[in-house]
Amino acid sequence: MKYLNPLAFCMLFLLACVSAQNNQITVIHDDSGMRLQVDGKDFMVNGMNWDYFPIGTNYNYNLWKKSDAFIQKALDDEMSLLQTMGVNAIRVYTGIPAKWITYIYENYGIYTMLNHSFGRYGVEVDATWMANTEYADPRVQKILLDEVRQMTQDYKNTPGLLLYLLGNENNYGLFWGGAETEDIPVQDKESTKRARAMYRLFNEATLEMKKISTNHPVSICNGDLLFLEIIAEECKDIDIFGINIYRGVSFGDTYDRVLKELNKPVLLTELGADAYHSIKNEEDQESQAMYLVANWKEMYEQAAGMGKAGNSLGGFTFQFSDGWWKVGQTRDLSKHNTESTWSNGGYFHDFIEGQNNMNEEWFGICAKGPTDNQGHYSLHPRAAYFALQQVHQLDPYAKGMTPERIQQHFDTINLQESVAKAKSFQEGPDT
Repeated sequence: MKYLNPLAFCMLFLLACVSAQNNQITVIHDDSGMRLQVDGKDFMVNGMNWDYFPIGTNYNYNLWKKSDAFIQKALDDEMSLLQTMGVNAIRVYTGIPAKWITYIYENYGIYTMLNHSFGRYGVEVDATWMANTEYADPRVQKILLDEVRQMTQDYKNTPGLLLYLLGNENNYGLFWGGAETEDIPVQDKESTKRARAMYRLFNEATLEMKKISTNHPVSICNGDLLFLEIIAEECKDIDIFGINIYRGVSFGDTYDRVLKELNKPVLLTELGADAYHSIKNEEDQESQAMYLVANWKEMYEQAAGMGKAGNSLGGFTFQFSDGWWKVGQTRDLSKHNTESTWSNGGYFHDFIEGQNNMNEEWFGICAKGPTDNQGHYSLHPRAAYFALQQVHQLDPYAKGMTPERIQQHFDTINLQESVAKAKSFQEGPDT
């Protein structure tokens, strides 16, 4: 028998420990299509946009500044629900300490996509706030590149980190500022000029991040397919094309266009439907569930090996719980507003030409309950929660998976049963 030198044995043991702790996330391109792999295993992203804002608070609230005990309680409450639902990844903005990414992963098996807004909501330049970021400004470029370099350095060895996401539909920010949602803008000459500088900087940031770490892919977050031709020219080094997309029951030509024009895998960084019927002026859980089930079916059908575009990596449902601060941002924070703030004909169930039908404060697949005396709140799952729980039981990469088996699985999902399950829980707060 050949004996190993004790020093060599220790080195191998340490390497094995490091390998076990730090996930290797890669994007695979082969004859079957494009896939995300975690430590060599195919990984379909069954994701969720997640945040923590008690009723009465807004974007100024910061969970991560609370005590460790408070944070752990909040995470345990919500991650247990997500785990039961079959969610395997959450989208979270920078600011989350690395230890909580690892906590979520080690205790609930849920990965984190770390999102840097990349100037989407403004940037401070020379002690002055630039509300609408000018990406051609060398000062802005330095600030944003320094920030993403530091982010990559800080998080690169974090167990549970899935990938980096840059921006949040920053292309819409070329037209209007702030976080309130408006109708999708139309490309014009001035916005095209500004867009080219922005996407060029996205690509430069990607290259800088890859100099620091190659363990985690880099994606950008675009608003739908606007400026796709410029992205194809300026963002050749991104690993994944992320999209916030709201088209109703189907994504149309999205996957085919990205494959043909960009040749990148698609990750839907936001998709969803609100749970309020703007015509009937009442909560509408079944319609929300219907749109989400249809969306996820399409994502699975577009996965590698299913005979279509083969470039779907999955997505992140928007969102886990209602955002009571979304309308007005700083006013009526304790009121669940039912005002429709934008129009989208893809959501045909309550669409009337010339009228808004999208209710920004009602996108949660869980209704949000009142805050207790410790500062935590309860969640009340809607029908969409139970429908997606069934959706995520399917693995589109499972051996022997076919489009027919995907269809059969989705045929078993009964929306009325999901509504009944939701109603068996305590009703949400008064609106």
